[in-house]
Amino acid sequence: MQNITAEELKQRIDNGEELYILDVREPHERAEFNIGGVHIPLGFVQQMQVDEIEDWKDKEIIVYCRSGNRSGQACMLLDSMGFTNTKNLVGGMLKWTELYK
Repeated sequence: MQNITAEELKQRIDNGEELYILDVREPHERAEFNIGGVHIPLGFVQQMQVDEIEDWKDKEIIVYCRSGNRSGQACMLLDSMGFTNTKNLVGGMLKWTELYK
């Protein structure tokens, strides 16, 4: 697992890069605000229910949550499942909305 900042991610989105983004928050959090990506709450990741992103194993996956804590846990879990390039969004949506909302 590596880290990525909100500034780095925003620039990459603005540049039109093809990104593999995973939101591990709960549905009500996602409904309030999200930056896109596939939605798999952390509980499902913990139960290894990640079939939806199985073909991302060799891709760079940017994982986010509210503050960066759950996404960090998700990155470690994904790493243990054989995903090779996970990145945790430092500060999560709190940092993102502080900068860009």
